[in-house]
Amino acid sequence: MEHRNIQPRWNLPFYGSFLYLSLWLTHSATLESAGRGTVRASVNFNANQDAETLYKAMKGLGTDEDSIMNLLTSRSNDQRQKIKAAYKTLHGKDLVSDLKGELGGKFESLIVGLMAPPILYDVTSLRHAIKGAGTDEKVLVEILSSRTPQQIKDIIAAYRQEYDADLEKDITGDTSGHFERLLVILLQVRGQILEVKGYTVRKIALFNAGEKKFGTDEEQFITILGNRSAAHLRKVFDAYMKLAGYEMEESIQRETSGSLRDLLLAVVKCARSVPAYFAETLFNSLKGAGTDDQTLIRVMVSRSEVDMLDIRANYRRLFACSLYSSIKGDTSGDYRKALLLLCGGDDA
Repeated sequence: MEHRNIQPRWNLPFYGSFLYLSLWLTHSATLESAGRGTVRASVNFNANQDAETLYKAMKGLGTDEDSIMNLLTSRSNDQRQKIKAAYKTLHGKDLVSDLKGELGGKFESLIVGLMAPPILYDVTSLRHAIKGAGTDEKVLVEILSSRTPQQIKDIIAAYRQEYDADLEKDITGDTSGHFERLLVILLQVRGQILEVKGYTVRKIALFNAGEKKFGTDEEQFITILGNRSAAHLRKVFDAYMKLAGYEMEESIQRETSGSLRDLLLAVVKCARSVPAYFAETLFNSLKGAGTDDQTLIRVMVSRSEVDMLDIRANYRRLFACSLYSSIKGDTSGDYRKALLLLCGGDDA
């Protein structure tokens, strides 16, 4: 397996690329229409002033971590890109490189993640999941099951731009079997999904593929769950429940295993509710003896401007405690402070 060139090129001038500019404008419109994030654009924004604040926070002996985190968690990603450009113009230095030089550990990973344009953050996460030491199926499952059709299209285009490679080919070269098949369907079909009449037929097909037969026809699960819109799938799930007497998730748990099971469950859960899916993802990253910091960082960074308020509400509903209190009890230091700022409040 080839392990070269896994470093992203998003330190290059972001606004110099027509492709990236078009992707960013599309994504910005999505964020603005969502309006359920905890991080929002600063009203009295001044890129040069913010760049100076960050420069002073890193100048000389010691680093003012509080100033850095308070500023960057209270600016939208679009504003952070403008701060980055202003920093380069004013000081002839790359802001991300300076942040890496001054910060460390999980706090650094979180802050640097906030500085990446959202689509390129996804692209970088996918690249490392595929080309790192072993395949991180968890990242592939999370991103490809939860992003909108337009975001999937943008991810594919940005991946080619960043790495001069085809995302589908890289995924098929690093995965196999039914898991690979469903990932490819999600990449190919998400932007071309059509509503299909007769969802009763579809739920019968799923019942015959799972609960009713000895052994599971994974291809039926893959074909139906991978090729239908979320609205259509919710109708299928309701009809399936009436026929089989089980929720779709229960049947998948019993009838499949491993990475395929994880991906099928993610597709079903995201069809029901993307915020609820991420609430559960965060809960799993925080529960138990250790913290899955990579997942925690990835979700908090990628959802802070999209639907963190809804994730918090679902977390409280599903687990009878607040996301804020869970983060507070499971993390520490500047890392904890920054995560709590992104969380945006306690729902206790």
